[in-house]
Amino acid sequence: MGHLQGKVAIITGAGRATLSDGRCGSIGYGIATAYAKEGANIVITGRNVQKLTDAKEELERLYGIKVLPIQADVSAGSDNEAVVQNVIDQTIKEFGHIDVLINNAQASASGVPLAQHTTEQFNLALYSGLYAAFYYMKACYPYLKETKGSVINFASGAGLFGNFGQCSYAAAKEGIRGLTRVAATEWGPDGINVNIICPIAWTAQLENFEKAYPDAFKANVKMPPMGHYGDSELEIGRVCVQLASPDFKYLTGETLTLEGGMGLRP
Repeated sequence: MGHLQGKVAIITGAGRATLSDGRCGSIGYGIATAYAKEGANIVITGRNVQKLTDAKEELERLYGIKVLPIQADVSAGSDNEAVVQNVIDQTIKEFGHIDVLINNAQASASGVPLAQHTTEQFNLALYSGLYAAFYYMKACYPYLKETKGSVINFASGAGLFGNFGQCSYAAAKEGIRGLTRVAATEWGPDGINVNIICPIAWTAQLENFEKAYPDAFKANVKMPPMGHYGDSELEIGRVCVQLASPDFKYLTGETLTLEGGMGLRP
């Protein structure tokens, strides 16, 4: 029996993506794979229906769990609370409860200097990342309170270190860090475990960033001291399993960092 047997996890931005060499190419899908191996049923969201369908087919076939794919896009000009509520309603209808919320989805126009950034590009990062985390956390709160569940959010070294060409991305991620700390303070008494991870993983998005903006990539993306980038499933996904496991509870909302040394630092 897996550590998350019978648990239900919502993972945003978890469509199937692959690297040029065929390996897992996204943090969201890496987490979904790690959770599936531990017996969790999964709700995956994203903008690309085909990637969600591919993820469902592979995870159900390989691991015998149930996957509910839901197209959802939090963006400027949309009724985002209704978009998120639809995800929650479908989750409860299908599974009856929510144990884990993982806010992984994030889009951005990385590589564009601040002075050249447009309002549309800034909104892309804020809505897909910060606003999405806000709406999902609010909507999931009563269900997580009932199950004594977990929230796992994602920030980045871009905000911590002021990466060139990532002003909107950095702003969104720093906002998520602050939101997470407040939730940990407010929701800890309810038994809800709230944490944030600042990872660096080799993903299809990072692979494309290197090709599109080689100068910005060279300025911002540094090889971790251990000599490799994080593996989306084996390192980041496994940390997310640990944070949601019943026998491992961080109730104080400490920040966990995989940036640099790739270690777990409470």
